[in-house]
Amino acid sequence: MEYKDTLNLPKTKFKMKANLAQEEPKLLEFWEEQKTYKKILEKKRNLEKYILHDGPPYANGNIHIGTAYNKILKDIIPKYKSMKGYNSHYVPGWDTHGLPIEFQVTKNMKVDLSEVDPVELRKKCTEYAKHYINVQREEFKRLGVMAEWENPYLTLNPAYEAEQIEIFKKMFSKGYIYKGLKPVYWCANCETALAAAEIEYHDKESSSIYVKFLIKDSLAEILPDSKSEENYAVIWTTTPWTIPGNMAVALNPEIEYSLVKTEKGNLLLASTLVEKVMKEIEIVDYKVVGKAKGKLFEGLKCKHPIFNRDSLIILGDHVLFTLLPDTDRRIMR
Repeated sequence: MEYKDTLNLPKTKFKMKANLAQEEPKLLEFWEEQKTYKKILEKKRNLEKYILHDGPPYANGNIHIGTAYNKILKDIIPKYKSMKGYNSHYVPGWDTHGLPIEFQVTKNMKVDLSEVDPVELRKKCTEYAKHYINVQREEFKRLGVMAEWENPYLTLNPAYEAEQIEIFKKMFSKGYIYKGLKPVYWCANCETALAAAEIEYHDKESSSIYVKFLIKDSLAEILPDSKSEENYAVIWTTTPWTIPGNMAVALNPEIEYSLVKTEKGNLLLASTLVEKVMKEIEIVDYKVVGKAKGKLFEGLKCKHPIFNRDSLIILGDHVLFTLLPDTDRRIMR
């Protein structure tokens, strides 16, 4: 006698083995043959509507884990609403414009942007997008997602594009569209504008430097002990590549600055930083010969350290003492 025959178990037609790889396609085929989704909508047509419009995926390739995850989560909502007594519609859609599709066309169809005619490129993009609309639709169906698959919204449809133009017209008529000045991210490789969300930044370490600007004007009226020796305004920067574009040296009007006599000339810098800066630039023998508030130096001319042009001393409240992260070193910027 079989031991299992001695057990008092319920009888069921469900198989012990799920065998989903073979059974799921049959179930999905059954749903499609029976028009299950349409019958659900028809049965609930007089109930309160709940419509989910799909935030569309790009029609630029097969679905991946992100698009699958997104679609499954969205599918849960209308199914739940339907069971809660709503006439629940799920309207799928596809984004068929833009760089993701053009990029795949240039890569997979070997299209050279420098040679292809713009109209021909658009035709190829349309052809590519329509192909992957069908591919993705079948893949989403395979996930068991119920939606109006035969009536999706597509951004390349003329009616959809006309609606976009109509909305643009309304925005323009209300003054929301105007010409102004704004930096736009640009991809040199793809030759197109980029959205801020598409920009990724990488950490970059750069050397910080001290730079001395020869003060061309006399300091005698401000600091009598400056004498006739060469005097320099010292700046510190973490962006050395900006020095060629420098047009001014900024001092804080209320901060006290010291003129320090050294072997490298007289250096003008913030009084509270004299000791630290001298240590960093490895000058041992130095002497403070005068002190004055930053506002007294406004308008003096300095010589640019690279080019034959002036860099004026200007005043700015943004010139502050700041504590660098993870250090006790205060710097002036």
